[in-house]
Amino acid sequence: MSWIATLSVIVVYLFFVLFLGSIAGKNRESSGVEYIAASRSLGFFIMYFLMGGAIFSAFAYLGGPGWAYSKGAAAFYILGYCALGLVPWWIWGPRAERAGKKFRYVTQAQLFADRFQSKALSIIIAVVSVLAFIQYITLQMKGSAYVFEIASGGRIPFWAGALIAYVVVVIYVFYGGVRGVAWTNVFQGSFMIVMAWVLGLYFVFTLYDGPGDMFRQIAAAKPMHLLVGPGTKMSYAAFWSALLVSVLGFSMWPHLFMKAYTAKSEKVIKQTILMYPTFAIFLVPVLFIGFAGIKQVAPDVLGAPDRILPWMFTNMHFHPLLVGLILAAALAAAMSTQDTITHAAGSIFAQDLIEPLKKEKQTEKEATMWIRISVVGFGAVSYLVAVLGGQTLVSLLLGAYGSIVQLLPLAAATFFWPRATKAGAICGILSGVGYNYLIVLKIIPKFWGIHAGIQGLALNIIVLVIISLLTKPMDKEHVFKFVTLMDKKTA
Repeated sequence: MSWIATLSVIVVYLFFVLFLGSIAGKNRESSGVEYIAASRSLGFFIMYFLMGGAIFSAFAYLGGPGWAYSKGAAAFYILGYCALGLVPWWIWGPRAERAGKKFRYVTQAQLFADRFQSKALSIIIAVVSVLAFIQYITLQMKGSAYVFEIASGGRIPFWAGALIAYVVVVIYVFYGGVRGVAWTNVFQGSFMIVMAWVLGLYFVFTLYDGPGDMFRQIAAAKPMHLLVGPGTKMSYAAFWSALLVSVLGFSMWPHLFMKAYTAKSEKVIKQTILMYPTFAIFLVPVLFIGFAGIKQVAPDVLGAPDRILPWMFTNMHFHPLLVGLILAAALAAAMSTQDTITHAAGSIFAQDLIEPLKKEKQTEKEATMWIRISVVGFGAVSYLVAVLGGQTLVSLLLGAYGSIVQLLPLAAATFFWPRATKAGAICGILSGVGYNYLIVLKIIPKFWGIHAGIQGLALNIIVLVIISLLTKPMDKEHVFKFVTLMDKKTA
């Protein structure tokens, strides 16, 4: 009956997170700016964990070890993009923060739609974002389901585990808004970082004589497992394009981009960017767990590589209570991203899709109500995809990046290229997203193993530039409001 003790720890953890997230937004004003952007008041400490929780997810805690176990050196792309992913935000973040305060934006699409004076663009961005979010949140739900399935010894089926995580997250996001997301991420981020380091090093020094000995043994038994390139699990083109699409697309994720509107100041944004690469350091021991399992666990035992981390903990004679803590940390990784995305998806659906379609402007109370309804609905759709879909966690993430990176040319054009036009912006993003999905759905081939998102991005940029140059320039006074945001006299 050891599974009962293990599951009890997870249940206690869930109740605490539910309590913390639900009370975070208590006694706050009922407005869209408060619910979505915390009245633009978050400081560095909370921002660090709010942004960090978005990356330290089921993808990192379960998918990362799964890739290290099954694909070897290909998993190191994760460290590369975690270290570099927020660097482009040094360019976009302060500008978005100023634009948000100046023009009262709370979503990414509001910025781009205003710059290009297009409600249609707002709707397009909302649809692209929500489709990508579904893949991303599906990843988190799958991770949560694995945790419950293993913790209960198979007594809680996959569908029920995913449902439990969905219900808990939706409740505290519904009531707490972005503050609920932020404070639960502080707790969950701290918890899973400690567990990652303690347990990652434990396996390396228990099963081997340290990291060096582990990699020497892997190199002797499976030398190709520690390489990328011809004859390995991942080609050079696939590896570098996966890294590139992740770095370029990372700060374009709406749930991350929108955090520029929650920051107290530009200084907070820059502090967050400078400290963010430390989350890549926190991922190192998690990958060690996957590598440690290569010589210990036969692939046919797992069923799926993403199960390597919880499988090792539950099958290596740990005390049930400790197993509960370990699996709670994996659940924290999934939920700390699931709540951020669920909140952003609901906000985007209500503000960028529903609002432009309504004839009359919504009151603050109506806007908040629509966001909460959207949070519940979006979570339900993602749950169905999680239960019915079959992709690995990392594959889901890379697929989502392919469409999100198509927002990059819009950001560059908004802040740096006044000649970009509405027609160019719309045609560019539709071309890039469409081409990406044609490759993902295998309607057209992927050239040279290059990630579909990078190929779509190249087409996106070409179309944006050509169509913009062929169409009438937009009003100079209007577009220069965005280009000159960082000028001292306009600050």
